[in-house]
Amino acid sequence: MLLKITHRTEYRYDVPVHYALQRLRLVPYGGSTQTIRSWSLAIDGAREEVRFTDHFGNDTRLLSVEGDPHVISVEATGEVETHNTAGVMGAHRGFAPLWLFGSETPLTATGEGIRGLAKEINGGADLDRLHRLMAAIHGRVAYTIGATDSTTVAEDALLQGTGVCQDHSHIFIAAARLLGFPARYVSGYLMMNDRLDQVATHAWAEAHVANLGWVAFDVANGISADERYVRVATGRDYRDAMPVSGIRLGQAEEQLAVHITVEQ
Repeated sequence: MLLKITHRTEYRYDVPVHYALQRLRLVPYGGSTQTIRSWSLAIDGAREEVRFTDHFGNDTRLLSVEGDPHVISVEATGEVETHNTAGVMGAHRGFAPLWLFGSETPLTATGEGIRGLAKEINGGADLDRLHRLMAAIHGRVAYTIGATDSTTVAEDALLQGTGVCQDHSHIFIAAARLLGFPARYVSGYLMMNDRLDQVATHAWAEAHVANLGWVAFDVANGISADERYVRVATGRDYRDAMPVSGIRLGQAEEQLAVHITVEQ
């Protein structure tokens, strides 16, 4: 499937910004599930200071801003040909060792809720256990926009029973690690069947299974990733793979607008 993606992020400020530094992870990479046909980044109101590939294999750009202008925009556009591999991503690659994805992070720290969930998933083949884990979380945590934020930890989202794709992924990652599977967070894009315009990127999880490698699980939708998904960045949790992050100095009030389209 050939997907066309446009992702525009715009920041508006009421006064000049003394200084700001932004980190972008907005460039997808090719692999067994996707071929990058074209991709570009258009940046206005900021300058690129450096670009590098981080230890998770993510294309990373650092931007700096000083003074005027009052508007900063970043637009990522491109075409990606995707391939349906039934969620199987393949062997582990990159500088980060596989064991790193078996350790807790602040966002995936476990409590009684996640430990109890993991104990329920016993017996059966590895893939069967992971699919049952995905189904259990999907049934317990309702997709509810605004119920959580980017700082919500997995245990809290599970206990309150509401969240978004970030929370679903963190719960799955935390429980999968307890079951003995290295697990990681994936940020990217999903072509929706019922809409063209979106206001946020999508997120899902991957678990490493012996003899298969990384396998993708989208808990929010209850499926493994197919040809509608485009992977952009991976990491131990959201903080390692977030599309845009940064710091800002000064008293300027910020207004953020995000517009995404994913179409065939």
